[in-house]
Amino acid sequence: MNSKNAIPDISYFRLSLTDFLRESHPELLMDNAFISARSEAAAETYAHAVRNGSIHVEAGEQANAVLFEDLHFSMHDTLTGILWNEFSDIIPEDDAKPWAVLLFPECEHVFAEYTLSDDFAYEPEYEVLYTELTGVIANYFEEHGIQ
Repeated sequence: MNSKNAIPDISYFRLSLTDFLRESHPELLMDNAFISARSEAAAETYAHAVRNGSIHVEAGEQANAVLFEDLHFSMHDTLTGILWNEFSDIIPEDDAKPWAVLLFPECEHVFAEYTLSDDFAYEPEYEVLYTELTGVIANYFEEHGIQ
């Protein structure tokens, strides 16, 4: 944060986005161009909002909307949830996130069949995706003797 006017600089937004990606979108964590562009856009949005009279809370909300746009639905979190819900007898809860990273390449083609959006988890197609992914994971475990 810049203490002079309390407007966060790009590093604040970069750190926020990187932490979020590490948790929910590890497949994007190495995309430095994406991270830089989003962080810069969020910082610009924040500064513009403050210059136009928004209070810092409102400016932060506007900046976060830009920073996290199209990132509310997470393929990684979906896989983690499936592991927790459907395979807890095979994969301990603490190991689900690393397993989700490992399984992502096996499941990527299934995700590609859907138009994913921030609200996708609330759409009827989500249940079909969930079922398909559960099958892919079950097949993977069976093929690799994981029980």
